[in-house]
Amino acid sequence: MPNATIIPFELPLPQVLPTIEGNVDYRQLRQQLLHIDALLLTSGLETRLMEKDLARWLGQRQRVGAKAQQNHQRHCRRALRCNLARLLLAEDFRGFAARLADSPLLQYFCGISEVLCITVPSKSTLERYDKWWPQADIGQAVRELLSVGAATPEKLPLAEAVDLESAFLDTTCLSANIHYPVDWVLLRDATRTLIKAMQLIRDRGLKHRMEEPKSFLTRINRLCIQMTHASRKTDRQRHRKQTLRQMDRLVGTVRNHARRYRQLLAHRWPQTDWSQAQAQQVLRRIDGVLEQLPQACKQARQRILQDQPVANDEKILSLYEPDVHVIVRNKAGAEVEFGNTLFLAENPQGLILDWELFQESAPADSALLPWSVGRMEKVYGPKLKAVAADRGFDNEANRVGLAQEGIYNAVCPRSPQQLRERSGSWKFKRLQRRRGQTEGRISIVKNLFLKGRMRSKGFEHRALTLTWTVLVHNLWVLARMQLRAPAAQPKARAA
Repeated sequence: MPNATIIPFELPLPQVLPTIEGNVDYRQLRQQLLHIDALLLTSGLETRLMEKDLARWLGQRQRVGAKAQQNHQRHCRRALRCNLARLLLAEDFRGFAARLADSPLLQYFCGISEVLCITVPSKSTLERYDKWWPQADIGQAVRELLSVGAATPEKLPLAEAVDLESAFLDTTCLSANIHYPVDWVLLRDATRTLIKAMQLIRDRGLKHRMEEPKSFLTRINRLCIQMTHASRKTDRQRHRKQTLRQMDRLVGTVRNHARRYRQLLAHRWPQTDWSQAQAQQVLRRIDGVLEQLPQACKQARQRILQDQPVANDEKILSLYEPDVHVIVRNKAGAEVEFGNTLFLAENPQGLILDWELFQESAPADSALLPWSVGRMEKVYGPKLKAVAADRGFDNEANRVGLAQEGIYNAVCPRSPQQLRERSGSWKFKRLQRRRGQTEGRISIVKNLFLKGRMRSKGFEHRALTLTWTVLVHNLWVLARMQLRAPAAQPKARAA
């Protein structure tokens, strides 16, 4: 294991933050960022993440000079703070790059504020920062932060310790960044992707005999409009079948052209100005669509021509996100959602203790409870004293397991008779009343930090983004706890 000792490096002399009056939102954001900055230092979270990254970086190199290591450490610190600030503000890479260039407060927090000249990370650099650490390191940092807040709250500092004795569980659907998965729209997506890839190849001087590529886009768009308007006609089913057959023929022509251009690029890419990696990227884009196109065409024919349903496990929801599932919610406004199941467990203070994003179809909620309790006891120790959840988490095995572990069972029973019996307990009613706030916590994570759906592509990147979001959320909650502490002290002295 290489020596991962951080070499001390001098931070640039920052500019003095200007005094802004008359804007309470700016004042709150400034206080939050300053408190998060203090949390990163006092908890040791920033130092531990830098040490882990430094050990991994040194292990990949034979000899590293002191100057090169110090430069890597600066970027490591900047990556952590840029990721936190970007997710706290719910900005994309391009928007945050512009906002960072215009905000002295964000420049101060991210460690790029200087007196003479300020160098702001570009959009591409911010994207590399987003993947700087693996998901396991960020998840461990979240749990270590909570453990420090529970064992030594004065170190953060907090007026009260982090509560690890109660957990409130719930699940939801984290929607993927895809459009509504209509069968014939998949044919349009495939045509657009293949035509754009062929246009890139033609722009590099590799051409094969075919019509103007843009004409195929015009024709597929016209057919999509006809398919949309077919529902207004009296013989809508006949018009839909007729339009789908025209789409099928057009997609077959585009597929044949794409195969020829794929072979042309694979053999003659050295004649272009692309590197081998750039050529492979275009080839993977074409292959990804060509592999799924037969199944997408079969699915559209089965649904429209044969009027037969397609099983969910055989259904293609997106050509670009294979790990997306149909999740039946049966809720107002969201009977069916498309994405991945998200499990969250929070404590009474609103801190997220445990979480998991499922790549495959998630098991029943009742099967998630023992897994979550086991993970929390493994990470935080045997501190859990009570668990509350809705009736989906209830079954006989969970009731017996919680009783054996000595954990109070505040899970809502499925049986109405048992619910009436349990409602006589003041502790059960108090925990169930508090459990209703977990729905609000899920809404905060999904709508405030993730803006309803994640823009990250691929399940691994979505899981990494979720872990970063949990870290930012917990720092945000701890900062709010610090802000409430001074206001509560005079009331406590008066009492």
